[in-house]
Amino acid sequence: MTERNQRLGEAGERIASRYLEQQGYEVVDKNIRRQEGEIDLVALHGETLVFIEVKLRTSRKMGAAVQAVSPAKGARLRGLAEAYSADHPELPVNLRIDLVAIELTVGGEVGQLNHVQNAVEG
Repeated sequence: MTERNQRLGEAGERIASRYLEQQGYEVVDKNIRRQEGEIDLVALHGETLVFIEVKLRTSRKMGAAVQAVSPAKGARLRGLAEAYSADHPELPVNLRIDLVAIELTVGGEVGQLNHVQNAVEG
């Protein structure tokens, strides 16, 4: 991963965390790296443990940010969520995987932010 991509990823996670907290979520963990992959954010929303995939785009060359979770990525996220939940029995057992898709303007401001609840079914 290039330094630029890493900085953009960190910025996206900061933007998403701030947004989620404004919506009543409590972010409890971030950047969880496991053998199976990475979880961007973990939050509590009521009695639900929510795993959030953050996608940030600076252009639409790679498609819209909201289109960034493939079926394979979704399956990987489900496995990661289940493994994290098993490692943290003190947290709620109701699980959900959301997507926060952020598109920046040319000037670097948030042009669009979409929060898709239950972005990954199963």
